[in-house]
Amino acid sequence: MKEYAIEAFGVSKTFSIPHELRGRLKEYFANPFRRTTYEQNEALRDVHLAVRRGEFFGVIGPNGSGKSTLLKIIAGIFRADSGEVRIHGQLSPFIELGVGFNLELSARDNIQINGTLMGLTRRQLASKFDAILAFAELERFVDQQLKNYSSGMLLRLAYSIAIQVPFDILLLDEVLAVGDASFQEKCFETFEEMRRDGKTVVFVSHDLASVERFCDRAMLLDHGLLQGIGPADEITSLYRDREVVPL
Repeated sequence: MKEYAIEAFGVSKTFSIPHELRGRLKEYFANPFRRTTYEQNEALRDVHLAVRRGEFFGVIGPNGSGKSTLLKIIAGIFRADSGEVRIHGQLSPFIELGVGFNLELSARDNIQINGTLMGLTRRQLASKFDAILAFAELERFVDQQLKNYSSGMLLRLAYSIAIQVPFDILLLDEVLAVGDASFQEKCFETFEEMRRDGKTVVFVSHDLASVERFCDRAMLLDHGLLQGIGPADEITSLYRDREVVPL
């Protein structure tokens, strides 16, 4: 069995950001030869990391530091411009709130669709359906269209689906950002269960106290560059020393 669940070697990613957007068709006809200029945003530059099997690993840094980009590359949503990522195990990504949901459909339909796409059989879905709804506390709203859900309701549903799918590695991006205190405590309970079960978790968060509480190690990103990697409390202290961060 491999020692590492995730390995990344020299991962770099650059995005082209247009300086000018022409949103109307008539603007293209009025100025057909006007060229849109682009600015290069280097989201990640030569990032290396290795996450051990069964490790709870934190990723911290200011907004725009490349945290979510790194998770999307690990999940296979983005392709790195250079470098390599190796995944050893079954992955369950919880990357962005509502991604993969059809807001015109009900929670019932979205659970069935998402569960199937994530590898659950019809029998497995049937056996887990009530547990998904109960954890998300959405039994009363199961047949309501998701476009009428609050952000907190969407978060609960997405997270509840993600943890019911069999996985070895779970990617979590700001799962605590829009949840209320009660839901956060439920998340914390599942974190403890994952640790006991030997799951590998990569946890992106601005909540440094939660990173210190749950993570074995962490990495600090800033402007796409790896600034440090090591024990979680040392890396959160490094971040606090670099910037004024709320405790």
